[in-house]
Amino acid sequence: MEDSPFPQQSNVTAYGATTLAIITLEVFAGIWINAFIVCVLCIAWVQKKTLNSNEKILLLLGCSRICLLCFAWVSQVISMIYPNYLYVYSILQLLASFASFSNYSNLWVSACLSGFYCLKIANFRNSFFIYLKVKVDRMVPWLLLGSEIVALAMGIVVYDLMETAQSSNLTSNSQENFWEEGITMDKHLFSSFFLTCFGYAASFMAFLFSALFLLFSLWRHKRTMQTSSMKDLNMDAHIRAIKSVLSFLVMYSINFVCLVLTIIYAMTKENIMTLLISIYLCAFPGVHSLILIFSNPKLEKALLKILSCVKWEFFIK
Repeated sequence: MEDSPFPQQSNVTAYGATTLAIITLEVFAGIWINAFIVCVLCIAWVQKKTLNSNEKILLLLGCSRICLLCFAWVSQVISMIYPNYLYVYSILQLLASFASFSNYSNLWVSACLSGFYCLKIANFRNSFFIYLKVKVDRMVPWLLLGSEIVALAMGIVVYDLMETAQSSNLTSNSQENFWEEGITMDKHLFSSFFLTCFGYAASFMAFLFSALFLLFSLWRHKRTMQTSSMKDLNMDAHIRAIKSVLSFLVMYSINFVCLVLTIIYAMTKENIMTLLISIYLCAFPGVHSLILIFSNPKLEKALLKILSCVKWEFFIK
């Protein structure tokens, strides 16, 4: 039998099968949660013929997370069950490119949502902040368009990097040169990971500053309320938004750490740790979208209405 020019992979272990099953459940739940957001907002769009800025961001965020979860699941299935397919020309490039596009879209649209909360809820006397607060509704469509352009550009760059790595890996078919080809492939993969890490860091900083400004505004507003012994109706909006932002901050921080760990363990070939990280990364889009549902009155009302109907049908049967 002729030796394959690619390294032979062993069958999926019991641990890998369990991890794949968990990831599949997470992806399935995440797709349904984000599809619920998209459907509710699309129905409202058809009824009202328009969407406010917050709904526009949530609609695009839900669509990007559905795409992200789909590509993440496909990548996991191929890497675990059909690993040698990754060496087929253009498959690895396409997977990496589409996954990068959906991932960047998710991150930057999420950063836009955080910035929107900050501008709408926080109160500062700075003239530039007031200008942004007034113009934010007009800026949202352009910010979302810019986010998608950046995501598309990063997807194209990642495709070019992976194509270069794949081309250099296929220039020689001799078995004794495979080690050098693997080193070249790892260098290009590291460049792709470094670029992804930079994009994560940039979007994380944008979100972090928005969250800190919102926290400071809430703290100052609460202090003013306590000193004046007055209640403000905007306090509920502050608390509702800050819970959403704080939960997102914790999850986003863990997500950033997971990316760094993915780079480290991908280079050291620590499969167990990589699978554990993948479990969290696949859970993130669904869990945070569920938090967004309960922090949005319209989405929460629609969800409770559906649950009550399902509960009523269950009791009838």
